[in-house]
Amino acid sequence: MRYVVGYTNNDRGQDALALATSLARTQGASIDLVTVLDRPQDGSVAPGTNKAKAALDQALQGIPEGVHVRTHVRLADSFAEGLLEASVDFEAGLIVIGASSNGLLRRFTVGSVANAVLHSSPLPVALAPRGYRHRDRITRLSCAVGTRAGADAVLDVAVDSAARRGVPLRLISLVALDVNEQADTGEAINLAHQHANSVLVRAVDQLPSEHEATVTVAHGRTIEQAIDDIEWDPGELVIVGSSRLAKRSQLFLGSTANKMLRALPVPMVVVPRDWNMAAA
Repeated sequence: MRYVVGYTNNDRGQDALALATSLARTQGASIDLVTVLDRPQDGSVAPGTNKAKAALDQALQGIPEGVHVRTHVRLADSFAEGLLEASVDFEAGLIVIGASSNGLLRRFTVGSVANAVLHSSPLPVALAPRGYRHRDRITRLSCAVGTRAGADAVLDVAVDSAARRGVPLRLISLVALDVNEQADTGEAINLAHQHANSVLVRAVDQLPSEHEATVTVAHGRTIEQAIDDIEWDPGELVIVGSSRLAKRSQLFLGSTANKMLRALPVPMVVVPRDWNMAAA
């Protein structure tokens, strides 16, 4: 397994590299650390090539022993295009990028590069929140469960990932009570518990015997408030699915995932619609 990491010589690049290192140590994967420079129209050497190579070499100094990293300077018309091309060339199973640099500490604000990748990637994309520095193994996988089309596929990815990594699986159901002020809030919460527990039964059937799996149902006036009410491990990773509006086998961040993204203090992996685990 190879992970393509979009690297820039700033805090955002360090966030992405830290997350990729944590994932690689958990999965036994290798890292392709990629910097993308603008492609010169005259075919000459791109300005900043030597500086970019030096920054990549410096980034290697903080990599823990046992994690294999290759460095690359790619030329493309945009950073996002260069990452996507690299992921195809390297037959990667995941793209890892950092959040925009103007977000609040340990919160996401999706910048132009992340937005472009999230709307066009055929691969899962892992997003590191600002200030992320966890480089140890992932300690728990959480999966946001819902009732919309594609929810079963995301659950399958989460179950398979938790089993392969040998980490606990937590199913999360979020209830925003102000979505419909006329609704019976107690009934909405009760239905969320029922659905989450039914999904848990299915997950347990697919997991190895005695593999830890739990359910958390959180509610608030908004999705953001519901997320703030949840306890998160420093080494946690959240898996969500693409919007039902996404093209087949591509990403598109829906409204609920966008709201989650703004509030999560831990990394998020967005899985393409109808993602084929055999390709991961």
